[in-house]
Amino acid sequence: MIDNDRLTNLKTNFEGVTEWVFDLDNTLYPRHCDLFSQIDWKMTDYVADLLSMDKPAARKLQKDLYRSHGTTLRGLMVQYDIDPHDFLDKVHDIDYSPVDPNPALGEIIAALPGRKHIFTNGDVPHARRTTDRLGITDHFDKVFDIVASDLEPKPAEGPYVKFLESHNVDPTAAAMFEDMPRNLEVPKKFGMQTVLITPAKGSHHNAEAWEHEVADNGSVDFSTDHLDGFLADVLQALEN
Repeated sequence: MIDNDRLTNLKTNFEGVTEWVFDLDNTLYPRHCDLFSQIDWKMTDYVADLLSMDKPAARKLQKDLYRSHGTTLRGLMVQYDIDPHDFLDKVHDIDYSPVDPNPALGEIIAALPGRKHIFTNGDVPHARRTTDRLGITDHFDKVFDIVASDLEPKPAEGPYVKFLESHNVDPTAAAMFEDMPRNLEVPKKFGMQTVLITPAKGSHHNAEAWEHEVADNGSVDFSTDHLDGFLADVLQALEN
């Protein structure tokens, strides 16, 4: 049961939203699936093979590149001039079975007013395999991926500009759902409603602590550890 103050707050903030923008990994499925950890270790293996490093050294370099360039891929492109498509193919060669199908989420997303987008630092094939596993693929209008952003990742401003222009999205009529606080700074600057998806309380998962640091800069409007429930509350608020 939602109290009236929460309903009013959600209605006030989401009433004008007609563009619903979702990150993919650790957002449309819960982080404790640990699907992304498979990709993470594939990236470590890629760095180790590329530079003939032992795994601990490759792991450290991978994380340094990730933190300084937004993605490991971007760092490897800048510093080692790798083939990005070879990288994407190799690191997304994973087992998707840890993700539980969630058609109920698809029904909630379908009921939201307006268009629904996926905006990911991954690629379209990975996004499609993930949403197919979830059973929600048909509820999205388009996927904007790392290739569409010319291989420049969030949180840089450029990918957001390309996304908004290529999909004809008015940011003041949009909401962005993300698991990385730093990836919500530009959307908030552009006037989007922002929702941070946090790990489920008590869950076990692999993550870097700095990924979840939230700066006190007003870039996060709402946070939730349960996307389905939050969206259901938004729908109820909009129907009142």
